[in-house]
Amino acid sequence: MAALFLLGNASCSDEESYSNLLKSEEKTTNWYMAQKNICLTIPEDSVFETGPDAPYYKMDEEGYLYMQVINPGDTTKAKNEEKVIFRFMRCNLKNYRSTGEMTWSGNADNMEYATASFHFNSYVYQDSQKYGQGIQVPMKYLGYNSEVNLVLRSYIGFAADQSSCIPYALNVKYFKPEY
Repeated sequence: MAALFLLGNASCSDEESYSNLLKSEEKTTNWYMAQKNICLTIPEDSVFETGPDAPYYKMDEEGYLYMQVINPGDTTKAKNEEKVIFRFMRCNLKNYRSTGEMTWSGNADNMEYATASFHFNSYVYQDSQKYGQGIQVPMKYLGYNSEVNLVLRSYIGFAADQSSCIPYALNVKYFKPEY
């Protein structure tokens, strides 16, 4: 009898299942993207429309990443394993959906904060693992000194956010390190 009671209480937990968190994340992302102009294909020549009125490009089939190119940057692109510096601001879209307020955080608004970095197209480095795959995708198409707005789901987002299934809107600027 006691075992059945414990089993019953365990199944009625207040915590959401991971599956439900993923569904909620997808709904939140779809809600946010419904307010945007979306292009479902990446230009074959990688010449994106740019500026604050440019469309968001769906960068993968699953809808984990959308990219709006604000500035395509230089013609110099990152090489494999080359270090890329970036500054970012991000907004938790679940909070935005529930409160109606876009609250931004990150390292772009205060130059006293350390810059973030990754090693392009390589995930053996700790910094690349920390920030996930999604933050690197724009550098496959754009050069240094580029700026993008991203909508990034947790699966390819920052490692610290993956288990909580929170989608983010980000503004990211990419730079070549000065040695």
